[in-house]
Amino acid sequence: MSVLPKRFNKIKSVLNKRIANLTVLVEAVNKPHNLSAILRTCDAAGLFNANFIGKNNEVRTFNSTAQGSQKWVKLINYSSSSSAISELKKKGFKLFGTTLNKDSIDYRKFDYSSSTCFVLGAEKWGLSENLINEVDESIFIPMSGMVQSLNVSVATSILLFEAIRQRELKGLIPNNGEGLNSDEYESTLFEWSYPELVDSYKKAGKKYPTLNDYGEINYDN
Repeated sequence: MSVLPKRFNKIKSVLNKRIANLTVLVEAVNKPHNLSAILRTCDAAGLFNANFIGKNNEVRTFNSTAQGSQKWVKLINYSSSSSAISELKKKGFKLFGTTLNKDSIDYRKFDYSSSTCFVLGAEKWGLSENLINEVDESIFIPMSGMVQSLNVSVATSILLFEAIRQRELKGLIPNNGEGLNSDEYESTLFEWSYPELVDSYKKAGKKYPTLNDYGEINYDN
């Protein structure tokens, strides 16, 4: 059965604004509600994907917190910090790590209009030494109270929406799918429109079919 036109138009309108060159890397955030809240923020900010360091069985989310956002933001899992850092730097991302060390700089001092990845650590201990040594810049969110840091999901929201604010001022928020390459756009459009067919195509090793302007599958392609 074809996706309903109203649903298809909603999917396209959201996908048209997705941003691939702004993302987050989350290390050892083991509380499901925090990871879920981070994904919900990523969806709200228009991010195409998010990155997680940890074992596959640690990637757990609370549906009540994420409100389905895990369906709309691709969560890329890495088994180690070194593999995550290597891949993100290969893609051209500048890494901004949230830390409380003496060399950290107020997050508002930086420009996030080019390829940016915010790196955030575990709820209690923050970033590991490995990541602290690998990020390009160490940043912090100024605090005026007794506590030293914000909840990791709240910190994610502040950082991402500062990046979005800067990009909006420069007219860099995509409106017509230009935030993704054509292959990413077309494959994601199919996956979001026909999630029930994705597994069968992957198991068969078949390329996704294209969709027409009404969201109908072009089976002859």
